[in-house]
Amino acid sequence: MAHANAALTPRQRLRLARAVVEDDWTVSYAAAVFQVAYPTAKRWVERYRQAGPAGMADRSSRPHRSPRRTPRPLVRRIVHLRWRHRLGPVEIGARLRVPASTVYAVLRRCRLNRLSHIDRRTGERVRRYEHERPGSLLHVDVKKLGNIPDGGGWRYVGRAQGGKNRAATPGKPRSKRREPLLGTAFVHTVLDDHSRVAYAEIHDDETAATAIGVLRRAVAWFAARAVTAERVLSDNGSAYRSHAWRDACLELGITPKRTRPYRPQTNGKIERFHRTMADGWAFRRMFLSELARRQALPGWLHEYNHHRPHTAIGRRPPITRLTNLSGQYT
Repeated sequence: MAHANAALTPRQRLRLARAVVEDDWTVSYAAAVFQVAYPTAKRWVERYRQAGPAGMADRSSRPHRSPRRTPRPLVRRIVHLRWRHRLGPVEIGARLRVPASTVYAVLRRCRLNRLSHIDRRTGERVRRYEHERPGSLLHVDVKKLGNIPDGGGWRYVGRAQGGKNRAATPGKPRSKRREPLLGTAFVHTVLDDHSRVAYAEIHDDETAATAIGVLRRAVAWFAARAVTAERVLSDNGSAYRSHAWRDACLELGITPKRTRPYRPQTNGKIERFHRTMADGWAFRRMFLSELARRQALPGWLHEYNHHRPHTAIGRRPPITRLTNLSGQYT
């Protein structure tokens, strides 16, 4: 498209062409009046004679023929090596005896220049899915975090000081080496597949009873926001394979589903949420105690659900995908 200060906008081109074709101006005179070069004026006159007013619009500068373009069979071989073997441009070029720059140009044109489009384990194209409405599928999982000793953990104060803080933490059982056992924080998370709205609780275990309690409270929390849970997807942990979990889901009217063994990609949304949670809350800043970190979780969850833009849903906060909320008319 012509820029704002162009000598010939589409309207001016039409005036020039009509002056020559309909008013019998010479091309030289029209070029002088409209202050453009003779070849430029002649080009628009010829286009007007061929296509009329429609020919005054801009055309693509792409050539009609590209005789030196990479042949299609070679493109297919490059794509095959990229998909199946996850090779880089240099390795593919060495195998096919073509320049690495040519291989990279093909990969970029096919949107395979980055391996994020490919499953690194299988080489298959990444298959993404999203359920069409909130509550259609809830992802559940547990994130394990080591408890923080009083005074701060080793990530921020270093190994030596972290060991001293660990030894000085009171009220903890001791191992055979007389080292305090700080234990593990189990963050039980529930994530809505469509909206990415998250619910989380911290407990000291991951038993079936604890997981069921979290699910009941999460379902009630989502129901208060006009979301009815229909299915729940979990991994193959012992809590989710128990009869108690199955009976609780049946009582809540939810269909339980489990991922294929050794296939965490199926539950990838909550796995990615755990990474976001670790970066944004668990390890974002120095906490001087485990209690301080646990008290910071509700505030971070509110920030994630209501304010943080989510790139997978159009850079909007997850809560905007829930309908019938107070003050929302969608």
